[in-house]
Amino acid sequence: QVQLVESGGGSVQAGGSLRLSCAASGYHYAAECMGWFRQAPGKEREGVASIDSDGRTNYAPSVEGRFTISKDNAKNILYLQMNSLEPDDTAMYYCAIQGVPASKYCARLWDRGEFEHWGRGTQVTVST
Repeated sequence: QVQLVESGGGSVQAGGSLRLSCAASGYHYAAECMGWFRQAPGKEREGVASIDSDGRTNYAPSVEGRFTISKDNAKNILYLQMNSLEPDDTAMYYCAIQGVPASKYCARLWDRGEFEHWGRGTQVTVST
């Protein structure tokens, strides 16, 4: 059974930083795509960043240059380093994982948000 558990959220002032973690377990994929998504109240869920088995990354334009996605393959932990946080970054953040036939499918999968397994989320609140 695949389990994803996010942590690291909290409340910070604009300009501050947070690092989110997602502990993943129970999956056995030849190749996988992992991603971070967020959803603010009254807004649709949006993709924040993704990383494939080869380490290739994708970012939403709104976070590129401020956020960094990475993973520790030995520990099966996905990270999202968030710097220069803005009030518009306030949202519930979710990690997700999906097995893929090859790493090249990750970007499209993330763009469509078509992941099978999701965590419960961690709240990030950025104040002015």
